[in-house]
Amino acid sequence: MAIKKKKKFFEIELPLINKSSALYSYDLQSLNNRYIAYDLTRALRGKGLEIKFKVIVENNQIRSVPRQLRLVSYFLRRMIRKGTNYVEDSFSIKCKDAQLRVKPFLITRKKVSRAVRNALRIKAKEEISNYIEKKDVNQIFDDILKNKLQKELSLKLKKIYPLSLCEIRVIKIEKDI
Repeated sequence: MAIKKKKKFFEIELPLINKSSALYSYDLQSLNNRYIAYDLTRALRGKGLEIKFKVIVENNQIRSVPRQLRLVSYFLRRMIRKGTNYVEDSFSIKCKDAQLRVKPFLITRKKVSRAVRNALRIKAKEEISNYIEKKDVNQIFDDILKNKLQKELSLKLKKIYPLSLCEIRVIKIEKDI
């Protein structure tokens, strides 16, 4: 006769957002390499942001590390108005301890020419690259949550053309170094 295991809750800390969560599993080792998606829409007053954490179990200690931050599509659709243009990009860059995939998203105030959109895209990539190269993953994710990176980027891009929205649509860890 097989012995039935009983599932129980395991408490896990999410240090980046100062919250804790409970995961339901049979034992501690089965939690290793599991992902947790956490919706921060209410905490950030309507900004549709979702964060993914990876659970790591070491020496019977549970810890979580951020793996991805992304804006939910309904938030972006709500921000785009008639008579505006948007600029997207996707590039990979190395920070101090990981290889990141960054996807900035910019919305102009009015319709602009392709040359202006291209200038915005190039300047955004340059500024984000300079910002990310000097920092580690936790600092980068924290700055994006606190809107620090977006604010700096918006102020620099304002010299080319004023933006109604300057966000990082997706930032995720491609591989750890």
